[in-house]
Amino acid sequence: MLEGLVFIVMGLIAIVCAICVVFQKNPIYSAVFLIQTMVSLAVLYVLLHAEFIAAIQVMVYAGAIMVLFVFVIMLLNLSSGDVEGGKDKLILQKTSAIILGLILFAVIGVVTVKTVLHGTQGEYTPEYISRIGNTQLVGKLLFTDYVFPFEIASILLFAAVLGAIILAKKEIKE
Repeated sequence: MLEGLVFIVMGLIAIVCAICVVFQKNPIYSAVFLIQTMVSLAVLYVLLHAEFIAAIQVMVYAGAIMVLFVFVIMLLNLSSGDVEGGKDKLILQKTSAIILGLILFAVIGVVTVKTVLHGTQGEYTPEYISRIGNTQLVGKLLFTDYVFPFEIASILLFAAVLGAIILAKKEIKE
């Protein structure tokens, strides 16, 4: 009963904060709402008995990645004219974003219906996870089945750090 109530509340908070991330005009406020979304997702992971994933969610995403986002936002030094100007130029982008958002929503709905209503028992049952442990299972999967996406993510993060350094050095020279 209490777990269901916490799940509903945190799910609603995550959805509302994710919507606020998209519609917020100030990029710093948008980053703060993104942090709250990440923390809400971490609580949902705890409810799913994935404590290790929840801790990593808070440390990596709500901590390190959000500090990087705020750092880049402050490096860009956007004025209010930059943020609010050029609304007429975004008609095509808004239309395509709405269409792609609806397509994404439809795909998520189809996948959810197929997995929830017609789901099958997976390889990693709760008994198997409790026997081997969450952390060991995540490590095993990261370095066997998901090693390529793991390495691609590390290269993308490295490129983002290099981009931030180049942007910072460009500002210092000028």
